[in-house]
Amino acid sequence: MKLLNKYKKIAVFVSVLALAACAHEDQPTESQLDYNQPTRTDLDKWIDANYLVPYNINAQYKWNQNTVDNTRFLFPPTVAKVQPALEIVKQIWLQSYATIAGPDFVKKIAPREIVLVGGVNSNSNGTRTLGIAEGGQRITLFEVDNLVKTNRAVVAEFIHTIQHEYVHILNQTKPFDEQAWGKITPSGYTATWHLETTTASRELGFISSYARSNIVEDFAETASIILISTKAEYAAILAGISSAKARADIQKKEAIVVQYFKDTFNIDFYALRDEAEKNTTYVINN
Repeated sequence: MKLLNKYKKIAVFVSVLALAACAHEDQPTESQLDYNQPTRTDLDKWIDANYLVPYNINAQYKWNQNTVDNTRFLFPPTVAKVQPALEIVKQIWLQSYATIAGPDFVKKIAPREIVLVGGVNSNSNGTRTLGIAEGGQRITLFEVDNLVKTNRAVVAEFIHTIQHEYVHILNQTKPFDEQAWGKITPSGYTATWHLETTTASRELGFISSYARSNIVEDFAETASIILISTKAEYAAILAGISSAKARADIQKKEAIVVQYFKDTFNIDFYALRDEAEKNTTYVINN
């Protein structure tokens, strides 16, 4: 019996040695993980100083397949285009809100990440997607490589994207009165909005063709187009509408936008529009 116990102890000891040997053999001789920190460029430092530190927003320009639709033909922006694009966004969008709504407003209600994409995001119906707001946490901006800082029309289209997407984020934070909005032009919404002209849509009481896609987009389009337009440009939009009813319907929607910003966030919408106009002029002249 003692001899049997002795053999058992020897067997257990040999097994432990064998496992230890196997475990030792399975250990890699060196780590396969790269612990080296990527080199920070002057652009990275500028983004930190102008976005991350003051607003807690990260601007992503390096390619990351997890932040874009891999079924589309998309590519990262040209590096030289990144800072000019972000300067435009900062001056016209961030600083306008900071001036009118207070320095902490965008710090509290903002996407935590802006993703920049160089090329066009084309859709099968012939339209382009200029931007996407994802869950209030990320805004993706396309066509960065096509941006010309001195061209007001190009700058307005580019900033229209983030103004529009940010309105969605505000609506996700606190919704507007969709029921009241829906009563103004209830029959004009259509899934084939992309087949409609801007002129025809305005004659039906919509500020753009895309506004006809649904009530939520109508609100965002109405707010964002007013924000990217000068007083004279917006007045010209209204003056160009022959239907008195359509013109009045757009003005009713405008009134809901103005009241929403005031009641929900204590923001003077017209003051915000004027600040954005001033900052847009500064951008294209500097």
